[in-house]
Amino acid sequence: MKKIILPALLSVLLSGCAQQLGDDVANQELPLLSASEVIASATDNDWRLVDAQNILKITLPTGDAYIELNERLAPKHAQNIKKLVREGFYKNTSVYRFVEGFVAQGGDSSGKKLIKTADKTVPAEFYLTTNKPLLITELNGDGYAPVTGFLNGFAVAQNSAHTQTWQVHCSGVFAMARDNDINSASTEFFVTIGQGPRYLDKNITVFGRVLEGIEHFNRLARTPTEGKAFNSIKNIQVLGDIQSDKSIFKVMKTNSSVFKNLISARKNRVEPWFVKAHNYVDVCGMPIPTKREVIPIRNNT
Repeated sequence: MKKIILPALLSVLLSGCAQQLGDDVANQELPLLSASEVIASATDNDWRLVDAQNILKITLPTGDAYIELNERLAPKHAQNIKKLVREGFYKNTSVYRFVEGFVAQGGDSSGKKLIKTADKTVPAEFYLTTNKPLLITELNGDGYAPVTGFLNGFAVAQNSAHTQTWQVHCSGVFAMARDNDINSASTEFFVTIGQGPRYLDKNITVFGRVLEGIEHFNRLARTPTEGKAFNSIKNIQVLGDIQSDKSIFKVMKTNSSVFKNLISARKNRVEPWFVKAHNYVDVCGMPIPTKREVIPIRNNT
C-alpha cells in the first residue's frame, strides 16, 4: 500500500493534538500548542500591516508575485529599485537565468536598456552597522553567523556584538545580483527558489522577501522555446501605485510573544505524526506567517 505522507502531514498540522513524543523527548519541556494553533491564537495586534508603497508586484506569465522590500537593512537598494520600477524599466524584460534549486534571475539580459532616472549602480549594503546593539528576536547562532533571528518580519543574522545585522539567504529572498566589484549591483535581481544558499550571506545585498507568489517563479520555463517569449516580465509595479489592486498584506510581528511561542512550537513539534522532537529550528526553517486581504474596488457608476 502506497504511503501518502504529505496529506497526512497536512491533516496532523490542523489537528494540533499534543502528545508524549517518546523517550528522546520525555524530559523536554514541550510547547502546549502546535504551530497552527499558535498562529490561530494571534490577535490583530500581533500582525504588522505592510506598507503598500514598500511592496513590488511582479507580473509573470502564470500570475503575480508580491515582494516586501527591506528598507531598514538596505535602504539604497529599496529606493533605487522603486525608481527603476516607476520609470518602467522592467516592462517586457524577462527572468532569463536559472540555477535549479537555487535562484531565478531577472531583468534586462542584454544590459543595454536605458536607465532614465535611477542610479546605474548601487553601493553594497551587505549589512547594517549600528552604534548600539540592535535588538532582534534571537535564535541560536549557526555556522554562518554568531547570532540569527528575526527583525521586522525578515530572517536575519548578526555579529556577536549585535552591531552588524543582515538579511540571510533563505528560500524566497529577493536580492540584487552583482559582478566582482562589490558596488556593481545595478538592475538585475534574483529570487531564491530552493534551499537557502547561506554561503552568499554578506556577499550580496539581500533586500526583500516574497510575501506571495513564489510558485510563479518555480513554474517558469528553464529553457527558451523558439518563437516564444521566454519568461516575460509583463511589468513590475509598486503596489501602492496600482489603483486596480487593493491587496493588503499582514505579517506576524516577529518581536511578539505569539511569534516567540511559534518558535517554541517549531522547535518541538507536538503533532501526533512526529516521533522525535529536536528542540531546535534554524533561521530558515521558521516560516514567517503572512496573510493577504483584498478590499473590493467600488464601482461609482
